[in-house]
Amino acid sequence: MSHRFYLRDFLIERLKAAVHYTVGRLCQRVAEEHRREFSRQAVAAIAETTFRECAQLIVSFRHAKRTTVSAEDVKLLARRSTALSRHIQNKSEELAQEQKDTRKKNTGKRKSRDTEEESKE
Repeated sequence: MSHRFYLRDFLIERLKAAVHYTVGRLCQRVAEEHRREFSRQAVAAIAETTFRECAQLIVSFRHAKRTTVSAEDVKLLARRSTALSRHIQNKSEELAQEQKDTRKKNTGKRKSRDTEEESKE
């Protein structure tokens, strides 16, 4: 076997470990918020499902010769699960609103700075 395959397998295992760690942290946070527990098997199953779905997304992107994943792509992938699709749609809308609010705040700050600079001159 060549070094390339070993490197690829190593990177895949590291990525799986990172996904598992992240899913574990998210499950821990949700468990604390809702006073529930996740078994190790449940966390592992969620992590494996997440990894497979992400891998599927990557495969379809390679096929389409694309390099950037957008929120719309994730929504499209999640459409098989109504609850997940709805959750992702809601989160997407929340993020869009937060970005909009941040832009408004920054624009307001810029305008006040411009006004201050004009009054100094």
